[in-house]
Amino acid sequence: MTAISNPAAAPARFPKQIKYIIGNEGCERFSFYGMRNILTPFLVSSLLLYLPEGDRPGAAKDVFHIFVIGVYFFPLLGGWIADRILGKYHTVLYFSLLYCIGQFCLALFVDNLIGFYTGLALVALGSGGIKPLVASFMGDQFDQSNKQLAKVAFDAFYWIINFGSLFASLLMPWCLREYGGAVAFGIPGVLMLIATIVFWIGRKSYVHVPPAPPNPDSFANVARSALLARAPGESRPGLTLAIVGLLLGLAGFAFAPQVGYVSAICIAIVFALGFGGAGTWMQLERARGRHPDEAVDGVRAVLRILIVFALTTPFWSLFDQKASTWVLQAGGMVKPDWFEPAQMQALNPLLVMLLIPFNNIVLYPALRRFGYEPTALRRMTTGIAFSGVSWIAAGMLQLWMDGGDAVSITWQILPYALLTFGEVLVSATGLEFAYSQAPASMKGVIMSMWYLAVTIGNLWVLLANASVRNAAFTAQIESAGISVAAFQMFFFAGFALVAALLFGLYARRYPLVENYRPAG
Repeated sequence: MTAISNPAAAPARFPKQIKYIIGNEGCERFSFYGMRNILTPFLVSSLLLYLPEGDRPGAAKDVFHIFVIGVYFFPLLGGWIADRILGKYHTVLYFSLLYCIGQFCLALFVDNLIGFYTGLALVALGSGGIKPLVASFMGDQFDQSNKQLAKVAFDAFYWIINFGSLFASLLMPWCLREYGGAVAFGIPGVLMLIATIVFWIGRKSYVHVPPAPPNPDSFANVARSALLARAPGESRPGLTLAIVGLLLGLAGFAFAPQVGYVSAICIAIVFALGFGGAGTWMQLERARGRHPDEAVDGVRAVLRILIVFALTTPFWSLFDQKASTWVLQAGGMVKPDWFEPAQMQALNPLLVMLLIPFNNIVLYPALRRFGYEPTALRRMTTGIAFSGVSWIAAGMLQLWMDGGDAVSITWQILPYALLTFGEVLVSATGLEFAYSQAPASMKGVIMSMWYLAVTIGNLWVLLANASVRNAAFTAQIESAGISVAAFQMFFFAGFALVAALLFGLYARRYPLVENYRPAG
């Protein structure tokens, strides 16, 4: 017992049950990316044929990004259920079954608009519901005695994600072309079923952290106390700010006809979280005395984390467009007859699998030898900046194509390489950062907030797409001698570079913590 409670007395041991979690993730990611990476070309070539040809690419992009918004919105639901009701294991298992049903709906209803969209909704619900929990559940398998091995597990976790994505990106576009949508969507369904079974097999070896009981000092209760508390002789500016956020969120529903009701709900959440969080910060000290100091300090820590997450949203607005905007761009490039534009996405997971070990074995040790410590926040700052540079490269290719020249698809390797390097620095790092910074009682919800940043990133894309559909705005862009596609690429590049600057400035003052469970 002494040897277990004292990390110095025995070497850290890698939890054997991690193999089930990583195996589950590999199959699930093949399933998810298999259907995701063929969604845009399938919509353009099959499901949206009732639309005029010129309208299909834009409509396909909208459907794709609304789907992604759902995928990264439902983690809020999954995180809450796991933290308060079912625990992580059972929540993952039940949502995985919904996920399987959704995948098979896609295969069965390739010619039915309502049936197919129902399948997309179920996939978004199932995938989103488990998304924050699998990584968080893996973190639960570690404690203070082996927390240094958690980074290895998170890197392996991210590596297997891309292993599954690589083969899905190569095989599924080919299956779609050769065998049609039923087979191309059916194979991911089978892989999701296998993923669920693998996860279930490890049930007896997992460490199960039970759901937290009702907590009078929870984040929501502390925030409510702070906003509603009166201070002698002072007004409640934080409460006023929170109310303004709610009103602006409700006003956002006026844009529902243009961006969809899912996006309108996300806009409302953004305003509520942003203004409500700022208002809570302004009045947080008023909660002291009503709640313990550690609870109040915990809320302040969570609010700091949410600022970090908010500053990553421009990165996600760029990253997820590789499966929509970049696929459409590749369709206009010169390529072999046997090669499908969507297969270019295989570059992303392949490069990730190469870059993660390269960074850990070569790049990071080299930086340390020169006296520079590549902390999580420094890596994320650099990653956001690289994403901006990648879209400058994509924009230059678009200008080249707009000039009437035949551009080889091999030129897309450059923006893919730059974006993937940024992804490794932001996304792989962010998973561990989100888990380590989250208070123990809110790990599921905090991980959900990390994924909500992806939702907001895709929301920026929908809003940008809606804006360029304005005839006057489009005419203004074209009068400047640039295509709408190129304009959007340079706009998003600038968006990311500004975000990188703000992220780096904020990161310099961020107080890092380590919230792993005690050993033993």
